[in-house]
Amino acid sequence: MTKRRTLTGTFSAFTEQLSVENKESSVSKFGTFGGVFTPNVLTILGVIMYLRLGWVVGNAGLLGAIVIILMAKIITICTGLSMASITTNIRIGAGGAYSIISHSLGLEAGGSIGIPLYIAQTLSAALYIIGFTEGWLRVFPSHPGLAVSLMAWLILTTISYVSAQFAIRLQYLIMTVMAVSLVSFVFTPIPIKPMEEIVWIGSFEDASFWQVFAVFFPAVTGIMAGANMSGDLEDPRRSIPLGTLSSVAVTLIIYISLAVVLALVSTPDEMRINQMVMVDSARWGGAVVAGIMGATLSSALGSMLGAPRILQALAEQKTVPFYDILSIKTSRNEPGNAIILTSAIIFVALIIGDLNALASLITMFFLITYGMLNVVVFLQQSIKIISFRPSFKIPRIVPLFGGISCIFMMFFIDPIFSVFAIMTIISVYIWLMRQELDADWGDIRGGLFVALAERASRMAEKFPKHHISWKPDLLVPIDDPKMWAGSLLFVKNITYPSGSIFAFNVTQEDHDIEDKALHDILLPLKQQGILVNSVVIDGNRFLHGAKTVIQTLRGGAFRPNTLFLTISRDILTSSYGRITPKIEDKQHLLNELVRIATRYEMGLILMYQHPQIAFGMQQEINLWLRDKSPNWHLAMLITLQLQANWNGTINLITVANNQDEASLYEFLEFLSDQARLPSTTKFHVLLGSFSEALETAPRADLNIFGLSLGKVPFNFVRQSSETLKSSCLFVKDSGQENALV
Repeated sequence: MTKRRTLTGTFSAFTEQLSVENKESSVSKFGTFGGVFTPNVLTILGVIMYLRLGWVVGNAGLLGAIVIILMAKIITICTGLSMASITTNIRIGAGGAYSIISHSLGLEAGGSIGIPLYIAQTLSAALYIIGFTEGWLRVFPSHPGLAVSLMAWLILTTISYVSAQFAIRLQYLIMTVMAVSLVSFVFTPIPIKPMEEIVWIGSFEDASFWQVFAVFFPAVTGIMAGANMSGDLEDPRRSIPLGTLSSVAVTLIIYISLAVVLALVSTPDEMRINQMVMVDSARWGGAVVAGIMGATLSSALGSMLGAPRILQALAEQKTVPFYDILSIKTSRNEPGNAIILTSAIIFVALIIGDLNALASLITMFFLITYGMLNVVVFLQQSIKIISFRPSFKIPRIVPLFGGISCIFMMFFIDPIFSVFAIMTIISVYIWLMRQELDADWGDIRGGLFVALAERASRMAEKFPKHHISWKPDLLVPIDDPKMWAGSLLFVKNITYPSGSIFAFNVTQEDHDIEDKALHDILLPLKQQGILVNSVVIDGNRFLHGAKTVIQTLRGGAFRPNTLFLTISRDILTSSYGRITPKIEDKQHLLNELVRIATRYEMGLILMYQHPQIAFGMQQEINLWLRDKSPNWHLAMLITLQLQANWNGTINLITVANNQDEASLYEFLEFLSDQARLPSTTKFHVLLGSFSEALETAPRADLNIFGLSLGKVPFNFVRQSSETLKSSCLFVKDSGQENALV
């Protein structure tokens, strides 16, 4: 019946999702050419193509320029291939790269990239408007620059707010203008030089090879313009890969063709000195000027379309302040409030003026985004999860090379801004982690760490186990979760910070209720950073269930090494001081568990908690040692764990029964030195029999004894606790511990 309800709910949710998608599809959306290819091409073929490509060829020569273009394009080709692959695997939502990273690495990682990416896109729009203004002033030098910038800002804001459909159509017009400008330059009236006069390798007079590369590289960082429109695409899974890769290929051909034409019609000195060499060499110079202004205007418009959509996607997942306002869309499916805020930020940036100082930081944010996309694909390929089955497959070397290249380019272009950008993203990530965001989808983080753990365990199996790597990994049977609150606090003090706890229960009661009770009581330990696992075993015999758990875990890579048992007061005697059949059954169960632990080479800790005093002030620990006893390593390791977590002191105690007192002090001092016990450790040699020593022992909050017998000494447990007036631990080594390493 439960399964039927679950399936019905899932089907209803799926039907509701389809209904929402059908409603959204009724809003006019874009195809591959208008939604991805056109914005990408117009952003890539920007002002650097018109004003800096000649300078690149003049310094590097034709062959050097082609090498620079290919090197820069290889990075974007790898990123484009990675994006093509992952978008054929997921149902990408609004926000482009933000959506991809969020669906893969979680909202925190997506937001830490998405917020800086939004800022970079927004400031890019301001930079492009300033570039448009500079081009305008070359034609109309008498016009006031700020007025031109604000007029361009107002027009672009109006276009982006009114309709993205209209903006895309306007970009078709701008693309036509740019196409005419390129045709005007390619069919230059200037005679073509003979091949022998072409400078293939330049002298790099103005800058080194890598400096020239750094100047050119921002020209190819426009491949996200279409992906940012993912929420407005009819079929983003098809359009983003096809539109992105085709735009990269087309612009690569255009850049190399323009470099060839520049080398054929101009000298290196002309190209280095005159940034308007394309205007001067064109058949119609005015067409190239129009292309320059169109390029900056289209790039600005592309950023003003993409940035608000990133912000709106961030707001939908509550990763930014005022998300309830910024997530609202207009009736035409436009992110109206996000557009208004974005335009306001651009307005302030234009009033401030020169943004050249931020140009490198903007490039860093773009490169980090590209790098993260490559990393996401590489990780999903590497952990080999079945959910990653893109219809467009690429070799692992592609995203690996793309990710490494992005990081390399960042630090090469500007190491200072690279460090600042990385620190900004880390800060945003930490801030988002504290927001406790809740995504509507799963991500690969859990699977990633599981895969790393599995790989690490396989590697660990190749190396011999050693005492030096021992840590307290406790197996804890919990018969009644309600009675374990105090005991688990003590268990935490034994295992924190590097140990682990595996708790189990065996019951015939309602499995779900028992599982929840076990989960709830262990939750505080998980919240304090302790590795905790638990399971409820269905069965009517606790001993059989416990044996099953121990046998099963014995074959695991992360198996417990110590069995932790509690001795309750009623197990020792009845209220009348007699051993009843019920008590005998419980004592038999404990003895059988001890036997099983010994058989499977597990350490053993038996705890008896004093009913009134419990663990006192959690300060003083008495560790009782017997000269020449082999069973003390685990007891000392547990003592050290408790001393560190209690910030307490240790009393090393031994009993001088017909032995030389001085030699026993030497034994304790030697042992303390070899085990590197704290300097505050005190030594006590108690005279007389063991029973007499219990009477004269120093006061402590906990007494720890070695357990050498194969059975639990119930009478001694009761006697020790009553005489010492403290809780007691009885510890037995497994043979795998060594307190001296």
